[in-house]
Amino acid sequence: MKKVTIIGVGNLGKSILSGLAASDIIDASDITAVDKSKYNLKEVEEKLNISISQDIITSIKGVKWIILCVQPRQLDLVLEEIKDKLTSDQILISTVTGTSIAEINEVVPDNKVVRVMPNTGASKKLSMTCIAANEDVKEELKFVEEMFDTIGRTLIIEERLMQAATVLGASGIAFFLRFLRAMIQGGIQMGFHPHEAQIIAVQTAIGAATLVAKNGTHPEREIDKVTTPQGCTIEGLNEMEHQGLSSSVIKGVMASYEKINTIK
Repeated sequence: MKKVTIIGVGNLGKSILSGLAASDIIDASDITAVDKSKYNLKEVEEKLNISISQDIITSIKGVKWIILCVQPRQLDLVLEEIKDKLTSDQILISTVTGTSIAEINEVVPDNKVVRVMPNTGASKKLSMTCIAANEDVKEELKFVEEMFDTIGRTLIIEERLMQAATVLGASGIAFFLRFLRAMIQGGIQMGFHPHEAQIIAVQTAIGAATLVAKNGTHPEREIDKVTTPQGCTIEGLNEMEHQGLSSSVIKGVMASYEKINTIK
């Protein structure tokens, strides 16, 4: 009942495989990776000691969970290939951006489907994975959470929010990194060597995020702790806001959201 086949061994597929193989919720011998690339398969086989295959049909036989980690343009081809070989008790987990549960069920109407949206933090087991499913998957959802908890943190959301989750959680990696780059550039301008500025800015970013995560506080509470009256921190914050920092970030997030709703 816990056998898993992952179709697609790109960066995300490798991260999910790594998390599952290192966990105690499933045996590595019950995991199969499927990909057309022999190089990708050899890499995960050597590192994780799992089963590999280039044959999708053979790899989904007798498997409860099938995780689809393919590109959007490849999804229809994969579904067409497997649809007549699936049994009704098999559950599909899709990481494919922009394809709804209903659209997948148009091709495989007899199978339960779960949508998940991890991010690239998965490679360091620091993913934020959002999960959505219909009511008919309620009983099985707990194990889906357990699987993706192996690569970070999970959150169950309504499917209507999956596009927003992609922007905030997946595109959000790039947004935070762009701010981090700006911090590094500021450090260089103040006199640090680039590698020194990066060390300071990266560790500061980790510390800031951890304060909010561990303390469960709103960011403004933590900001108040480092802003003294007439100090340099409030001077810098106010200048950033005068230049439109918060407004620019919100506009960027919403522009990304508007764009994702046009992508298919």
